Amino acid sequence: MGKFYYNQEQDSYDAIVVGTGISGGWAAKELCEKGLKTLVLERGRMVKHIEDYETANMDDWDFPLRGDLPLEEQKKQLKQARTGYTTKAPSAMWFVNDLEHPYNEIKRFDWMRGYHVGGRSLQWGRHSYRWSDIDFTANQKDGISIDWPVRYKDIAPWYDKVESYIGVTGENLGLPQLPDGQFEPMMELNCVEQEFREKTAENYDGRVVTAGRVAHINSDKAYDGRSRCQYRNRCIRGCPFGAYFSSNSSTLPAAEKTGNMTLRPDSIVHEVIYDPDTKRATGVKVIDRVTKETHEFKAKVIFLCASAIASTSILMQSKSDTFPDGMGNASDQLGRNIMDHHLGVGASGKYDGFEDKYYKGRKPNGIYLPRFRNLGGDTNRTDYKRGFGYQGGASRGDWEDSVAELSYGKDLKDAILKPGGWRFGMTGFGETLPYEENRMTMDYEKLDGWGLPTVTFDAEFKENEWAMRKDMKESAVDMLEKAGFRDVEPYDNPGALGLGIHEMGTARMGRDRRTSVLNAHNQLHDVPNVYVTDGSFMTSANCVNPSLTYMAFTARAAEHAANELKKGNI
Repeated sequence: MGKFYYNQEQDSYDAIVVGTGISGGWAAKELCEKGLKTLVLERGRMVKHIEDYETANMDDWDFPLRGDLPLEEQKKQLKQARTGYTTKAPSAMWFVNDLEHPYNEIKRFDWMRGYHVGGRSLQWGRHSYRWSDIDFTANQKDGISIDWPVRYKDIAPWYDKVESYIGVTGENLGLPQLPDGQFEPMMELNCVEQEFREKTAENYDGRVVTAGRVAHINSDKAYDGRSRCQYRNRCIRGCPFGAYFSSNSSTLPAAEKTGNMTLRPDSIVHEVIYDPDTKRATGVKVIDRVTKETHEFKAKVIFLCASAIASTSILMQSKSDTFPDGMGNASDQLGRNIMDHHLGVGASGKYDGFEDKYYKGRKPNGIYLPRFRNLGGDTNRTDYKRGFGYQGGASRGDWEDSVAELSYGKDLKDAILKPGGWRFGMTGFGETLPYEENRMTMDYEKLDGWGLPTVTFDAEFKENEWAMRKDMKESAVDMLEKAGFRDVEPYDNPGALGLGIHEMGTARMGRDRRTSVLNAHNQLHDVPNVYVTDGSFMTSANCVNPSLTYMAFTARAAEHAANELKKGNI
């Protein structure tokens, strides 16, 4: 995929895209398809679709130590391991070495990173939900932070475009808080999930259970070399079928197909170059990850898509007489308002019944229960603002069932071969409010291996999030008990910001350069040929997975940039 080289004679392009993840892949595709010669820069190694998914077809017994890494390897990923699942042998290669890529914590922050072509598009959970005007107007109505400069009608056509291209499974529900979309066939619920759906509808007005809307092909529709999901649920290893959407299987090949993309991995962008005479960016400064040589590449337009923390780090390092505190930072909002979704709270229980039922395959999703709080009337709460949704699912048995038999020989073998009882669990995804004091800064005393400053985090959950978590736990217990589950057990493992792997808000968009970094088209207010379209631009967080929204805004910004270039405005 992609030609990648450094040609001394070709250092100038129409566009530069920094990052190859969810946003960078879309920026590359859209800009290249609009005829722009585009240099795509990735700080990590090359990863080729299919051939570099080293563990995709390995079985559990193929891994030594039951999938655990040797102790010496574990020491390299102590922060990446905070998720509890990402640094097992099947997927550890996608997450960075914390010793080589350090960061600092005034308060705990779990920064999970993948430095390679495709970025976290190879690792993401694939849940894909639209925002509604309830979300785009929430700050304004609540008097919190600043108002979004866009509304749902501005983004809806771009949601249509993205969903139709990537393939999102789901069903249309007609809910104002979760707009309908362009869907692949829904992945069917299993019998206990369906039972929970029906019981929830009986027990509550306004609570709807559906299947998770995930970016997987679930039909025989042609998707340019991608095929339908095989229900293996080994997605985090990389999908050789291209069934789930990733940059490597989809947008980067589309960009390459145009002949307009030059892909250069191992290229650490650390500064956007500014010309005070034209008041425009002229290019970027790059350090080669392997050789540590420095390069400069020029372009007419620059898209920063390196992730919320990384893109903002680049802007913070882009200092000049015009921008002594970082490019576009006249508002002093650069690095502030860090958000993430808080999760790890909910409940689980056992279900008696359906012993004659099972399921086929390992589908990569379960149920989704959309937000039902603070939507008006009886749903409103006085103890916290905004809301949460639930993800979860049902399955039969686990290793505990075979251990519990406490028998040997034939009795034990027969017990293992019989499915255990049904269990159902649900975990909440809650909205975090934007707080100016939740921030990141750059430490110029502690440098990384390339001589660049390291990131310092100073951010935490606050009263609104803690009050919401109490409701998230109690509501989960209530719903499971009313649906007929027994031995219902609540849990609350808050972790810290970052654990949701949905960092947002460090270069928010808004209407006023005095209070925001970007305008409604994702342009820097003060440098209009620089666009930022990853999680940095988010002005609030909502409670749904954000990647679909990043993609929609990126496609919209790319069209805007191409048109502005044609008009000579940037």
